[in-house]
Amino acid sequence: MRVPLDRIDLKMLRLLQDNGRLTNAELAQSVVVSPATCHRRTQRLFDEGYISHVRAVVTPRKVDRGALVMVGVVLDRSTPESFAEFEKAVAKLKFILDCHLVAGDFDYFLKIRVGDMADFNRIHGDQLIALPGVRQTRTFFVMKEVVDNAPLDF
Repeated sequence: MRVPLDRIDLKMLRLLQDNGRLTNAELAQSVVVSPATCHRRTQRLFDEGYISHVRAVVTPRKVDRGALVMVGVVLDRSTPESFAEFEKAVAKLKFILDCHLVAGDFDYFLKIRVGDMADFNRIHGDQLIALPGVRQTRTFFVMKEVVDNAPLDF
């Protein structure tokens, strides 16, 4: 039986979303519960899928991935089979950060990080247009990242 989230759970989620490196003791102190209670609650948040995973956010420029590119993709067919084939192939490409099925002029939007325009040109020519079912792509080079990966507001 799933227990509904209370104000302490919500505060824990907000704090962990802001700083995933908080120790259990620091988190417990911030939400005013014992460390044992905090640990049980945190484990329940993982077990019930409120927290899917924890990872470090690497600064893209520090690892030569300073250029952010958004790519709109149109497939040649709009069938469940063509979508599944495209999604399976995209999931194997490590340079694609996000892939979203969208409504509108495109079928998918891809978020890609590369070192520079030449890197993207190589990837586009060698791998993107070779993805199954791709009829057309439209590329958008991000000039300024105003908000990126903002925490959820709840």
